[in-house]
Amino acid sequence: MAMTSTEIEKLILQAIPDAVVEIRDLAGDGDHYAANVISASFKGKTRVQQHQMVYNALKGGMGTELHALALQTSAPD
Repeated sequence: MAMTSTEIEKLILQAIPDAVVEIRDLAGDGDHYAANVISASFKGKTRVQQHQMVYNALKGGMGTELHALALQTSAPD
């Protein structure tokens, strides 16, 4: 079963409560998404570390319920 954009956002916010999350369904199939995540907790972290935080928030759903996630992360200005 595919993961919905609401589920993705909920999981990210549970792990990164201050995050501003924007999810877009790229293909209309509920399986390919793009996410933009902004969080103060990303400050001082590399892009790889930021992405790892988001992937960890998905609790193993990446590659199973969620096939593809184009991810952009940043700390607020």
